This record gives sequence, C-alpha cells and structure tokens, in this order.
Amino acid sequence: MIIPVRCFTCGKPIAHLYEKYKKLISEGKTIKEALDEIGLERYCCRAIMMGNIDLIDKIGKYKKF
Repeated sequence: MIIPVRCFTCGKPIAHLYEKYKKLISEGKTIKEALDEIGLERYCCRAIMMGNIDLIDKIGKYKKF
C-alpha cells in the first residue's frame, strides 16, 4: 500500500524515490528507463518499486476518524 522506507532485502532507502518514479512513468518513460534514471540498480529494490500498488487513497475512504 505505502512504499516501504527501505528495501526488504538489502536495506537501501527507497521511499524518497517513489514520487520521482511515478512522475517519470506518467511522462511516458518505460519502467526500465525510470528505474535506471532514479538510480535503482539492484533487482530487489526494482522489484519493490515495480510491485507497489498505490492504494492509500482508496483505503483512506473507509477509515473513520
């Protein structure tokens, strides 16, 4: 749901890269180009970034405050 702060496998901080990744994808770059541009080289970090589904807005509708 929310991008992890660090990679589960190697521990590299990745959360700060997610907004730039989403921006590059929306500009029409391929996933490979976007991941290369933000500097994710390890396959574990790339997998977390590609596999993330942004559900926070959908789940937020059902949370009672």
